Amino acid sequence: MKEKLVIFGTGLFAEVVHYYLSREEQYEVVAFTKDAPIDDDVFLGLPVVPFDSVESVYPPCEYKMFVAVGYRKVNQLRANIFDQVKKKGYSCITYISPDCTYHGKSIGENCFIMEDNTIQPFVEIGNNVILWSGNHVGHHSKIDDHCFIASHAVISGSVHVGEYSFIGVNATMKEAITIAPSCIIGAGSLIMKSTPERSVYVGVRSKKIHLTSDKLGV
Repeated sequence: MKEKLVIFGTGLFAEVVHYYLSREEQYEVVAFTKDAPIDDDVFLGLPVVPFDSVESVYPPCEYKMFVAVGYRKVNQLRANIFDQVKKKGYSCITYISPDCTYHGKSIGENCFIMEDNTIQPFVEIGNNVILWSGNHVGHHSKIDDHCFIASHAVISGSVHVGEYSFIGVNATMKEAITIAPSCIIGAGSLIMKSTPERSVYVGVRSKKIHLTSDKLGV
C-alpha cells in the first residue's frame, strides 16, 4: 500500500520533490500545504490547503508529510516548519534515490538524498538534511540536523558538519575536521581546517595566467 503524502511548499523545490516522489511506487502525493494566504488553491493539479488547518483535511494518523523548503535564513526556515509539522503529529518521510550509493549508518526524518550521491559506510545523517545530486560523503562523517549540501561537494572521511550549515556546489572539506554550526561554505571553497561557528567561506575564483596553452607543453 502506498504512503499518502502531503508536501509543504509550492516553490521550485516542492515541484522537484513531487517529480521524484510521483515516480516511486511507495508514495502517493495527495496535496500541498503552505502558510496562508494562499493565492492559488491548486498546484501541479493537486489541492493546496492552509497549513494551520491541514490536519483537519489530511489527519496525521493517515497521511505523512515532507517539508520541501530550501536553505533560506541558513536553513532556519525549513527547521522551524519541520518543528511545526512534528508538533501537529505528522511523521515526515525520508527519500533516498535508488540511484544513490548509500552505505550509511543512520539517517533521520525529512531528508532528501538525490541521485549520484555516494554515502560511505558509518555515515550518520540527522533530521531535515538535503543532499542535492552528485555529492561524496566520506566514511565516519556526521551531518547534523537541518543542513543543506548542494551538488558535487566532497566531504572527506570523519568530517563533522554542524547543524544549520550550508555547503555550496563543488566545495571540498579535508578529512577529520569540523564544520561548526550555521556555517556557509561557498561554491568552490576548499576547507582545510575546522571552522568557527556562523563563519562564511567564499571560494577563490580561478585566475588567467600570462602563458598561452601552446607554451605549456601539455
